[in-house]
Amino acid sequence: MNTVLTVKKRDKGRQSSLTHLRQSGAIPGVVYGYQMESTAVSLDARQFAKMLAQFGNKNVFQLDVDGKRINAVLTEVQRCALRGNVKHVDFKSINMAEELEVDIPVTVTGKAIGVADGGFLLQPNREVRIKVNPSEIPETIEVDVTDVAIGTSLYVGDIRQKYSFEILQEDDYTLVTITPPAAENVQEDTVDGTPEVIKATGKNPSDSE
Repeated sequence: MNTVLTVKKRDKGRQSSLTHLRQSGAIPGVVYGYQMESTAVSLDARQFAKMLAQFGNKNVFQLDVDGKRINAVLTEVQRCALRGNVKHVDFKSINMAEELEVDIPVTVTGKAIGVADGGFLLQPNREVRIKVNPSEIPETIEVDVTDVAIGTSLYVGDIRQKYSFEILQEDDYTLVTITPPAAENVQEDTVDGTPEVIKATGKNPSDSE
């Protein structure tokens, strides 16, 4: 979905100028890329925050740069480390007829049988890079983990054929894995060779007798 975002060209200034710009409710940014020289711009902070909340940062934005419409994607969003508010944004103008590479978040769906059996679900990689037409960029890639059991994993190779776009990671790129529950008890041989149950704390029950 294309989202129209109004931006204005600005003169590159000193840090004090950028501070004043932010205090006035605007965000400094840069637009560069396809048929576009690197251009300093500013945009309304509230409008940008509303669009991010509604469409996410993987959306194709239609920038209205002083009346000129440009299709672009976000390449970087800089935030204040303390407050979390946006300090600067970078947009890359794109050719809608050419595929581009973009990182898409992975969303887990379903309840894994391994979790039902007491295991723990781990998601070591939360994004995958895909090559896709700009008009077909998905908001997320859903991964059904229903059949993932304890001690097994779900890889890119398991989902590659489900999508029309190209996933750029190798087949063994891990998306989800189910680890076994922590052992409550372990066995340890006694002095005479007879196995005894030792609690996970490592303390022999006979120690308290």
